[in-house]
Amino acid sequence: MGRAALRLIILVVLFLCAPVWAATGDGAPGSVGVRQGTTEVAAPRAGVAPDEPAEPAPAPSTLPSSVADAPRLGAGVLHMPPVPSGFNTFNARWLTFVYHPSSRERMQPLVTQADAVRSELTERLGFPVLSEARVEIARTPLEMTTFAPPGAPYPEYAAGVAYSELGLVLLTLAPVHPSSEQDLGEVFRHELAHVALNDALNGQPVPRWFNEGFAMFASGESAFVRMKTLSLATVGGSLIPLHDLERSFPDDETKAQVAYAEAVDVLRFLVRREDAHRFRALIAELRGGKAFDKAVLDAYGVELVTLELEWRDDVSRRYTFWPILLSGTFFWVIALGVFVWGWRRRRRRDKVTLQRWARQEAVEDLQRARLALRSEAARVHIVLAKGSDAPEAPAAQLAMPPPSEVEVPRVEHDGNWHTLH
Repeated sequence: MGRAALRLIILVVLFLCAPVWAATGDGAPGSVGVRQGTTEVAAPRAGVAPDEPAEPAPAPSTLPSSVADAPRLGAGVLHMPPVPSGFNTFNARWLTFVYHPSSRERMQPLVTQADAVRSELTERLGFPVLSEARVEIARTPLEMTTFAPPGAPYPEYAAGVAYSELGLVLLTLAPVHPSSEQDLGEVFRHELAHVALNDALNGQPVPRWFNEGFAMFASGESAFVRMKTLSLATVGGSLIPLHDLERSFPDDETKAQVAYAEAVDVLRFLVRREDAHRFRALIAELRGGKAFDKAVLDAYGVELVTLELEWRDDVSRRYTFWPILLSGTFFWVIALGVFVWGWRRRRRRDKVTLQRWARQEAVEDLQRARLALRSEAARVHIVLAKGSDAPEAPAAQLAMPPPSEVEVPRVEHDGNWHTLH
């Protein structure tokens, strides 16, 4: 019964965790709900036929030019700040690190992973990126504020900042909130992703959700909390339409968490393994200055509204059971099941132990009985006949007479007795 309960618990957990593996991977080719086929992008026409109306010129983009941790003011406005006094520089070919001597050990892991980060970003975006960049590492958030270029906006409570036009990234070793934890490598990858996306797009603007979602996805940020947020929003019907996230994210903390969770999951949906070539085609279209909606249509073969509906359908399949899995009641049920299983297992183990002890005691009793029988069989009893007139001798004298009572041999000769020597 205990093993059956354990199997049932494992099956339930595996069934409920299946959406997690689907969410963390790039997807499998041919999975349910995935578009099949390829997208053909028409070559630019040399001219327009006389009977065809000319296409209107695209309107100026109203998309934001930056996100909170990647502020932009336009080319020629920002200038690279000088190296702070007392700081060292380390040139790793395309990437220059500016750091305080006391921060050298914290910097080394970033140097090690820099080339791999650039290679991965180049592969995802389809264009060479990060030809030159600089990373300045501050010791505290306050010190990081002094590294910002003159006249540049600086976001409050930022763990890292990317000035994409300059190829400049600012990081802080100490977390913004003293009680919080900070993964320096994760922030490093996040900010480099902002710079790389700007390089690939040649500075063309994109929606806020696209920019921030790509940085979060490329950095490999922990997905558990956002997965819970997205699952609850899916079941509760509180997902935010993408057109509401083009220019900014909500000020409300709860809605902002949903916005960030949506942004990274939509990017996951766009760069799935079977759609990786479409995503690179989208970047190429945007790089050429095409409007975002038109670029999505040409790269994915469907309008952005349709693509969003496909994403929502994918989310509803993957996250339906997560509120149950992540609720406190479910954890208590699992804890109770594990407790009952452990109690039954211990009880069965104790029963087996008692039975083993009983068998051992029975064997020891049988061995003691056999030894007793052997001792009884080896004992000798001596019985002496009693004379009619002779008094009864003590048992000790019968067993061993004293040496004085031993007779000395004698012989008779001519009426006299002689002792033999």
